[in-house]
Amino acid sequence: MFDLILHAIPVFVLCVVLEALSFRYLADDDELGYESRDTRTSLAMGIGSSIINIGWKLVVVATYAGLYLLAPVHLPTHNPLTWVGLFFADEIAYYWYHRTHHTIRLFWASHVVHHSSRRYNLSTALRQPWTPFTALPYWAPLALLGFPPWMILLQQSISLLYQFFVHTERVGMLWRPLEFVMNTPSHHRAHHGSNTQYLDKNYGGILIIWDRLFGTFEPEGERVVYGLTKNIETFNPLRVATHEFAAILGDLRRAHSWGAAFGYVFRGPGWSPEP
Repeated sequence: MFDLILHAIPVFVLCVVLEALSFRYLADDDELGYESRDTRTSLAMGIGSSIINIGWKLVVVATYAGLYLLAPVHLPTHNPLTWVGLFFADEIAYYWYHRTHHTIRLFWASHVVHHSSRRYNLSTALRQPWTPFTALPYWAPLALLGFPPWMILLQQSISLLYQFFVHTERVGMLWRPLEFVMNTPSHHRAHHGSNTQYLDKNYGGILIIWDRLFGTFEPEGERVVYGLTKNIETFNPLRVATHEFAAILGDLRRAHSWGAAFGYVFRGPGWSPEP
């Protein structure tokens, strides 16, 4: 099966190099640019994620195919309306996938990898988790709705390809109508902020309209401070990939009740039982 993201890797690398050169020769004191250890970690996370996804995608394809066979209707792939419907279905799936991966700690343990850099550049887009397994339930219903598995995977790849380019400080505010509808570098910079006003905001993939509709939109205003509210002091890819899972296990060992254990796993990041 054609994998758009794997074929786009040379483009990603070229864009990272060009952006890094732009910071070197056109420096901006208000922008953080690149740091070699941080960039190496992001690239290592991206490579690891790609390798893991080669095997995991077999499970995803098999699941989508099985559900598609059970679907009461198979939507015609030659009809443009099928593609329009898939675009919006994928967008909704991504919004709720992204939102719950910020608000449920077990899911956050996977997604936190992407927010662990204190820099914000195109290499940050490649800092992906090594535990992609929690994404499957969000897109599986699309196969039951009658979208062929190959279409679902292609649209997911198109969304990820678009999102790569919003991870940059080199692009300021865009034309206002675009900023109103689309997820832009400005909106996504705010999403990566550890500032209180930016926490758990701007979950959209290609569009930002879901955040406006569901009350999770926050425009970029105050200077964004990138990273986590409690940053990890490591560039070790293995620790970056697993540190929050390790923290959950530590909290579970200290839990004094089933309620506390449940909270440490399924409530939001930073939750703790009442004293």
